[in-house]
Amino acid sequence: MNIGQLPLADWINSGIDWLTQFTGFFNGITNFFQAIVNAIQWVFDLLPVWLFIILVLALSYWVKRDGKKWGFLIFELLGMLLIWNLGYWRDMTQTLTLVLSSSLIAIIIGIPLGIWMAKSKTAEVIIKPILDFMQTLPAFVYLIPAVAFFGIGMVPGVLASVIFAMPPTVRMTNLGISQVPGDLIEAADSFGSTSWQKLTQLQLPLAKSTIMAGINQTMMLALSMVVIASMIGALGLGTQVYFAVGRNDAGSGFAAGIAVVIVAIILDRITQAFNKQAHH
Repeated sequence: MNIGQLPLADWINSGIDWLTQFTGFFNGITNFFQAIVNAIQWVFDLLPVWLFIILVLALSYWVKRDGKKWGFLIFELLGMLLIWNLGYWRDMTQTLTLVLSSSLIAIIIGIPLGIWMAKSKTAEVIIKPILDFMQTLPAFVYLIPAVAFFGIGMVPGVLASVIFAMPPTVRMTNLGISQVPGDLIEAADSFGSTSWQKLTQLQLPLAKSTIMAGINQTMMLALSMVVIASMIGALGLGTQVYFAVGRNDAGSGFAAGIAVVIVAIILDRITQAFNKQAHH
């Protein structure tokens, strides 16, 4: 080490070593995350392929109210049949489990944080740089402490995905609530509304479409983490891509990659359709 060079890496390593003492705390988080992952995966494993496809098509038919829905339904049907035909069905449900569990945790934490940021300037000043850090730090860097604290498997993959994917939900919730017109807030105040009533009956309903746009971005970012998370034992389509890279097998890599694209398009269109419903 050069004289005058800060031993930043040593400090970070010492900090992580110190945190690894709290095994009980990290085991508690691991068990909680694992329970969510297991519950979602159990539901997917319970459903036969044909029933899963019918349920997804029914959901899409229900949320998409525009004239283009038939084209999308045909794409969904053919896309899911292709994934099944290629033998990636179980991998696809594992990928969906990773995306849905990390998105769910990101939304549960992110929306209250966004509301807090909109209500408190101090919170905004503190949380904004943390969000910048979460979004811009390379995702690979998260994997090192994630493995140290949570071992190998789905849980560190979910955790890394939550860290990477949460900022859009927090930012868009903050933006949506901050954009509620001041005269409406004043009108609510003049009618003697409590801050809880203002939040639930005025601010959140008006911010709903902005929050939904944030949730859509969070799901897409969580899906973009599946290949990276596969490096620490998270199962799913990412594992197939990762193995294909290791074997230099372009065909298998592209086949699994196309399956990821199909899942991404289906998730994106369904969440966008929910957003349009929130808008009306």
